[in-house]
Amino acid sequence: MPNDNLRVLVTGGAGFIGSHLTNRLLERNIDVVVFDNLSSGSKTNLREAKSNSRFRFVEGDLLDFHATREVLGDCGLVFHLAADPEVRLGAQNPDSHFKQNLQATYNLLEAIRLRNSPTRLVFASTSTVYGEASIIPTPENYGPLLPISTYGATKLGCEALTSSYTQISPLRVIIFRFANVVGSRSGHGVIFDFIKKLIVNPNELEVLGDGTQSKSYLHISDCIDAFLLTLNEDLWGKTVEPYNIGTEQQTNVLTIARIVAQAMRQQNVVVKTTARAGGRAWPGDVRVMQLDIGKMKKRGWTPKMRSDEAVRRASEELVREVETSISNQQ
Repeated sequence: MPNDNLRVLVTGGAGFIGSHLTNRLLERNIDVVVFDNLSSGSKTNLREAKSNSRFRFVEGDLLDFHATREVLGDCGLVFHLAADPEVRLGAQNPDSHFKQNLQATYNLLEAIRLRNSPTRLVFASTSTVYGEASIIPTPENYGPLLPISTYGATKLGCEALTSSYTQISPLRVIIFRFANVVGSRSGHGVIFDFIKKLIVNPNELEVLGDGTQSKSYLHISDCIDAFLLTLNEDLWGKTVEPYNIGTEQQTNVLTIARIVAQAMRQQNVVVKTTARAGGRAWPGDVRVMQLDIGKMKKRGWTPKMRSDEAVRRASEELVREVETSISNQQ
C-alpha cells in the first residue's frame, strides 16, 4: 500500500502500544487519526505527535456508535488497539472486558460495514486466546481455542467477529496474537507492578503466584516493526490472516523480579511469593506461554531482542520514566 493519500485510524492510539505505533506511522509521512477515550491512555503519550500536521486526535469512545462512524471517515486502514488491557480485572469486573473489547469491536465493524468502502483492519489480539495450550510453542492453527480469562474470551470473540464481517463487507483483516509486550509508556503489567511495589518498599517484593510462571516477552520496538509490515501487501490474505507475534524464548516471573530490582539499583530485595508450587497469580492467569512465530518469520519479521533482553530494556525504560515523573513532582 503506497503511503500517498493513505489515511490511517488508530483506535486506542493514546495508549502504550498505540502511541508508539502512531509516532512510527507519522515518521513515514502517513496521515494518522487517533481515537481514544483516555481510560487507560494519556495525551502525554502523544506529545511527540501533536506538532505533526498529519496527526489528528479525537477523544471519544467506540461504544458511541455515531462518534465511531464519524471518526472512521475515509480511513482505508484501521489499527484496532482499543481495549481494556487488564487481564486480571476480569475476575472482578468482566463487564468491562465485554464492553471495551467485544462491544467496541462490534461497533467499529458495523461502522465499516455501513460505510461499504474497501477497508483493511489490523486487529491487536493476544496469546491468551489459546488458553492453556498443550503445544508449546503454540502455532496459529492450534485448537480448540479455550481461553481461561474473560480478556482472552472477549479477544477471541473479536477475532470471530472480524472474520465474519469479511463476508458481509469489503473488509480484509490481519489478526496479530501478541505475547506480552513491554517497554516505555506501559502503565500495567508485571514490570510496572514490580516497580511500583519497590518504590513503596525497596526491601521486599511480593510476587503473585509461585513465581515460576514462564512467558514470552516482546519489546515494543519489535512489536511496532510487525505492525509496520502490514503497510506492505505480503501479509494480507484474501480475507483473514492470523499471525503470532512474540519471542522464541520465555522469562519466568522470578527472573523478572531480579531484573527489575537491578534496574532500580536495589541489591538486597527479599522476594516473597503468594502461592505454593503450581499456584497461579490470579484466576485466569496462563502459567506457560510461548508462541510459534515461524509464519511471521517467513514474511520477513524477526524480533531483534530475546525475551530476557526485552524485559531488561523495558525495566530500564520504565524506571527512568518513573524517576523523571517523581523528579518533576518535587
